[in-house]
Amino acid sequence: MADAELQEEKKKGGMLKWIIIAVVLLALAGGGYFAYTQFFAAPSEENAAQEDEAQVPAEQLEGQLVPLPVFLVNLADPLGRRYLKLGLEVEIKDAEAQAAMDKSMAKIKDSLLLLLSSKTYDELSTMQAKIELKQEIVDRLNQIIGNGNVLRVYITEMVIQ
Repeated sequence: MADAELQEEKKKGGMLKWIIIAVVLLALAGGGYFAYTQFFAAPSEENAAQEDEAQVPAEQLEGQLVPLPVFLVNLADPLGRRYLKLGLEVEIKDAEAQAAMDKSMAKIKDSLLLLLSSKTYDELSTMQAKIELKQEIVDRLNQIIGNGNVLRVYITEMVIQ
């Protein structure tokens, strides 16, 4: 009687072992297929062209430079004696973005004048502060003319007195 029960347990254990092995092999095969399609297989021509356009970071895109008028504003210092003269050039994605920028020039000037006049001398005196200012300008311009159209902002003239 004990031998019959022992043999029955071995059959159940043996069958369970084969099921586990089959599941593990299927999981490995699925993972291998996924890795092959995502990392090793060459993408189709249609997908490759779309992925190239969509995944190019803004740092690598080349755009056209558009000069903005020179801004002259009083800084938000307590004594109100300091001013900022700032010249900018904006790198935009394409001619469509330039048309949108020309159309929205009044909004752009207003937004940048408000931003610049809200700064103090201390907020503009360090290198990190200037880099942050450039990013704030890019963010504001992208809000006005469409997200992603402004690639970079270059400071061409800066006088704080």
